[in-house]
Amino acid sequence: MNAHPIIIRMQATDNVAIVANEGGLPAGTALPDEGITLRDKVPQAHKVALVDIAAGAAVIRYGVPIGYARTAIAAGSWVHERLLDMPAARELQGLPMATVKPAPLPPLEGYTFEGYRNADGSVGTRNLLAITTTVQCVAGVVEIAVERIRKELLPKYPNVDGVVGLEHTYGCGVAIDAPEAPIPIRTLRNISLNPNFGGEVMVVSLGCEKLQPERLLPPGSIPIADKRGEEPALDVVCLQDSAHVGFMSMIDAILATAQVHLERLNARRRETVPASELVVGVQCGGSDAFSGVTANPAVGYMADLLVRAGATIMFSENTEVRDAVEQLTSRAATPEVAEAIVRELGWYDQYLERGRVDRAANTTPGNKAGGLSNIVEKAMGSIIKSGTAPIAHVLSPGNKLAREQRGLVYAATPASDFICGTLQLAAGMNLHVFTTGRGTPYGLAECPVIKVATRTELARRWHDLMDVNAGRVADGELSIEEAGWELFRLLLDVASGKKKTWAEQWKLHNALVLFNPAPVT
Repeated sequence: MNAHPIIIRMQATDNVAIVANEGGLPAGTALPDEGITLRDKVPQAHKVALVDIAAGAAVIRYGVPIGYARTAIAAGSWVHERLLDMPAARELQGLPMATVKPAPLPPLEGYTFEGYRNADGSVGTRNLLAITTTVQCVAGVVEIAVERIRKELLPKYPNVDGVVGLEHTYGCGVAIDAPEAPIPIRTLRNISLNPNFGGEVMVVSLGCEKLQPERLLPPGSIPIADKRGEEPALDVVCLQDSAHVGFMSMIDAILATAQVHLERLNARRRETVPASELVVGVQCGGSDAFSGVTANPAVGYMADLLVRAGATIMFSENTEVRDAVEQLTSRAATPEVAEAIVRELGWYDQYLERGRVDRAANTTPGNKAGGLSNIVEKAMGSIIKSGTAPIAHVLSPGNKLAREQRGLVYAATPASDFICGTLQLAAGMNLHVFTTGRGTPYGLAECPVIKVATRTELARRWHDLMDVNAGRVADGELSIEEAGWELFRLLLDVASGKKKTWAEQWKLHNALVLFNPAPVT
């Protein structure tokens, strides 16, 4: 534990600050700069009252009320979730709409990476064979086929980075014609077309499922990839086809089909492309009170650098930005973008209401153990990773970004790590940045994931899981700007294949989880 007490206040108007010392601070610790002494032991990342706070008065962090005191809180006391009542959610009417007009950020030119140019103009950071599945029923067969492809075929194709089975839990036993069923269907369709898969689409189907291959990938959905200007035929291995006699016949058919696609992928080479071809998704998980102090501000600075370079960056997580809705609508580039933000968050409010919960259901025990009292405090720290640029576009869940949709994008997704990552892949993400304070081994097989630790203690303990230690900001070793530039340069190296993330090295991959708000039958 540091001998000198360190507390961090976000705004001059805040009446609480967080303890930065590893192990926290014991009762009786003097905070001379604040003129107070701790009445309680305060764990690391938790809040201490800087002044006396009357019962019913606002507890202010980030310059906003994150709660109201249930009882009087004396200066020097530990302020935690049991002492606070959460503010009501801001209504979605009467919001400032596209009112903030910041000066344009200066262009950032001359930055490039080595990527794989695709026929549709997109660029991949990896050269992967993806095997799309139409239904969970085929997952076991595909898993065995993928293992054989790795062992028997990939050594023959050194320019292919790997093979990925796009397993999911959708496809049958669902109300596939329900009004909200298009969300999971278009999500899986657009993941199949992710830039990291080189336009090579192959499908494994059972045969009797509701999500038939032609419904998943109808004519016109696969980009034209050959010189004749013809859309490639949908390449499907159907397990119920009468040609398959026995299990090994199915496996052999998948391997034979995969070999055709591997030949074409292996012929591809990296080429120098501008940094504007990056499509970066940002997300946080296992958050703590340092998330909004170190890692997320560094990611926000990186986000501004990407916008300046002409790239695309997506932030998401509906419930983790809902309490910052005024910041979102006011930063919208146009009133139409602001209205789209309101539409998406309003739809999600209704979705939660149907399940008889609200945004408060988001906060986890780990978030609270890490000093986040409620979703309001969590949201204020989460929104910082979007940077300062105007929000240029809004994307509904499962939709894919158009080539012209660059800059800062709000991709409306649930906050669940796995669902958010899945939807960002569908949007066209070719690189992912994930911040964590409590720690999570999250990774994606489809896309490199750069993990950013909010605290030095986590980065030290998980030294072979965290790619960047943003805790150095709290330690006074690094500025937010320096951390942002470090992340930006690391993005270019990882995108170029010059560096692998820890998740890639260990092959840590979370499952795809499709967002399905429609009924299951």
